[in-house]
Amino acid sequence: MSTNIVRFLVALYVVIILLPLYYLIISAFKTNNEIFIQPLSLPATLSLHNFFTAEDDAGLIQAMGNSVYITACAEVLTLVLALPAAYAIARIPLKGTVIIERAFALGFLIPGFAVLVPTFLLSVQLGLFHSTLFLILFYPVTALPLTVIMMAQFMRSIPYEIEEAAIMDGASRMTILLRLIIPLSVPGIATMLILNFLNFWNEYLFALVILGGDTQTVQVALPSLKTLNIVDYGLLTAGTLITVLPVYFIYILVQRRMQDALVSGYAKG
Repeated sequence: MSTNIVRFLVALYVVIILLPLYYLIISAFKTNNEIFIQPLSLPATLSLHNFFTAEDDAGLIQAMGNSVYITACAEVLTLVLALPAAYAIARIPLKGTVIIERAFALGFLIPGFAVLVPTFLLSVQLGLFHSTLFLILFYPVTALPLTVIMMAQFMRSIPYEIEEAAIMDGASRMTILLRLIIPLSVPGIATMLILNFLNFWNEYLFALVILGGDTQTVQVALPSLKTLNIVDYGLLTAGTLITVLPVYFIYILVQRRMQDALVSGYAKG
């Protein structure tokens, strides 16, 4: 394949990726008429009217604060639970670790909607219905199967000689985990952070059922901008743009670590 063809395919791929983002950004500054008549043209003005209206109508700033709080707490709890479990499965020669790892893999077979009613009843029984605390405790449960299995695989790629040297120096398992394994697993941790962030941030069904009143996540608040009679697409795209900005910034922060994980996995493969 010639170089020109490769360059053309790369340029085409970039256009395909950037065009929806461009359309989303410019539509956030337009009225419905402008969106339908000139969908790809630049907006006539850069008025922030749609953004302010979206905030007033849906309370997106408060909802975003709720989402940030729930997602951050769930991320921390997921890592606190998953990293020791992954280390035990990957590095400690105990009987039954294969069975435990397969038990975690069974979590992939359970669809979310199948546990919606039991989860709702559990939140009521615990007195945590309409509480963000329940989602903070529940989201890590949904993320543990993938996080534990992926981190266990990543930790297996770390040379055992490094750990053996630490054991000979008298280091405990906890010391090895905190000072050796976790620092060496940062690329893998960054990958799981962004994957779990996307899942927690975009989760809609359980947030809709469990939370209520003024306590909403951003994904629950955003559809309130749409009415039965008319859809203001400029308003809706402005609200959508507000909600995707945190995802973009998180990705920018951890993308280098994710790239390191992919390159490391490719090199070792």
